[in-house]
Amino acid sequence: MIGLISATAAGAGARDRLAAAWPDRTRVYEGPVADAVRAAFAECEQLVCFLATGAVVRLIAPLLGDKRTDPGVVCVDEGGRFAVSLVGGHGGGANELAVEVGELLAARPVVTTATDAVGVPGLDTLGFPVEGDVAGVSRALLDGEPVALDAELAWPLPPLKVSDQGSYVIRVTDRAVEPAEREVVLRPPSLVVGVGASKGAPVDEVLGLVESAVRDAGLSLASLAQLATVDAKSEEPGIVETARRLGVPLVTYSAEELAAVEVPNPSDAPLAAVGTPSVAEAAALVGGGELLVPKRKSERADGQPAMATCAVVRRVARGRLAVVGLGPGARDLVTPRAKAELRRAAVLVGLDQYVDQIRDLLRPGTVVLESGLGAEEERARTAVAEARKGQAVALIGSGDAGVYAMASPALAEASDDIDVVGVPGVTAALAAAAILGAPLGHDHVSISLSDLHTPWEVIERRVRAAAEADIVVTFYNPRSRGRDWQLPKALAILAEHREPGTPVGVVRNASRPDESSRLTTLAALDPATVDMMTVVTVGNTATRDIAGRMVTPRGYRWQASQASREVAK
Repeated sequence: MIGLISATAAGAGARDRLAAAWPDRTRVYEGPVADAVRAAFAECEQLVCFLATGAVVRLIAPLLGDKRTDPGVVCVDEGGRFAVSLVGGHGGGANELAVEVGELLAARPVVTTATDAVGVPGLDTLGFPVEGDVAGVSRALLDGEPVALDAELAWPLPPLKVSDQGSYVIRVTDRAVEPAEREVVLRPPSLVVGVGASKGAPVDEVLGLVESAVRDAGLSLASLAQLATVDAKSEEPGIVETARRLGVPLVTYSAEELAAVEVPNPSDAPLAAVGTPSVAEAAALVGGGELLVPKRKSERADGQPAMATCAVVRRVARGRLAVVGLGPGARDLVTPRAKAELRRAAVLVGLDQYVDQIRDLLRPGTVVLESGLGAEEERARTAVAEARKGQAVALIGSGDAGVYAMASPALAEASDDIDVVGVPGVTAALAAAAILGAPLGHDHVSISLSDLHTPWEVIERRVRAAAEADIVVTFYNPRSRGRDWQLPKALAILAEHREPGTPVGVVRNASRPDESSRLTTLAALDPATVDMMTVVTVGNTATRDIAGRMVTPRGYRWQASQASREVAK
């Protein structure tokens, strides 16, 4: 919950805007400001104070205890110009909150945390439990001192300026080890514990079994990702409460799914009870991985039969491939999600000219693998190969990566051994349409006239189908020096079904500094004025030039009524 505190009418106005936008996330604290701050500090995970930073510092100073548990505090000035991350930037989430508040209130977020200021990921913001000398290793990263990465597990991490050797160390492990001097230990969520239990098994018995199994194997409970069991036990109180106390999700599988998993220690007892020869081992192994602790039974002090079993598996780290659309070229058309993925990626793969567009958005330490035109399949293979190494990879393309771009070759290369995330982008057709007016107001189709990958016979058949169906057509890759006849041929096919005066929009370098556009007609368009940086949009029989804008109506009734008026004249 986010506590909201204000002292003036101006502050209350901005406070109420935030409360209205986030009704389920916020709580307004009224009354004397000092009392409101004390109450919110004790009851909320975060605070937004519409007060001067100096006043807030004095109010919260006696309340501060531990940065790992104190709420994050953001201050917004009376003029609503700045959202300042005051305390708890990382642990309390104040940095991210300042950005969110800034976007909502049109205020500038102010983040002074050293790592964020220079683009270095905070070691306590990676989403993993972290132990050791966080401040010292972070300072070494900031100062450019050699920091070694000791990754016992290959796990997708954001870019870090690390080397093979160094006096400071970042260690990635799920083993129960104590951090050494000048060392940070990151605990990736690598362990899955499968659990089986008899009806009514006490939570202390289930929990004690899980904890002892993990610890006896020399592993850290901080790396526990989930508990897993059979569907029939999804509401077993001892299992449900164990997951809650450990702070991990409980995942369940059907008996049929578990019966299909090969295990070293099948048993007739669970087969008779729930329909599968294994619960603990099978549930832990469903997603694959290394069985570190085979089926183990609980031990009861009263000598009665065990009521719980468990098994521990180290799951295989999955690399992450984000296929990112950068939009048509303008920086303000790169989506926030795309920017976040660029900052998250440890490896960036892309066409050299696209890399140049966004190089300043990358974090220090990002490995950039760039190549020139014509190497699309090679880039796709490279990106997938890097993800299979356990890396966090971003593969970039212009517009939307799924439209005539890199998503298709990448996903054709990828298998289910990596996670793939698609990040949509603004396409060239959409950017051009916004410049022209509203040419895509009804059904429309995009067709590439490049026959490098598609036989011309197929392209021509598609153009003819669009012409006969009276669909607005946007042509990508319309004309190059080596391909100068395809566009005239396509326009001739459309002309068989559309009037010479049909509006045609021509946009070159949409959204870029040298953008140009013009509205012409099907008869007047000179194909020689078109090149590969151009998008050509041909209207249908309903498309009109209205006040110099290309408009295709959403419906056709207005056209019929207009025709009736013309007949009446």
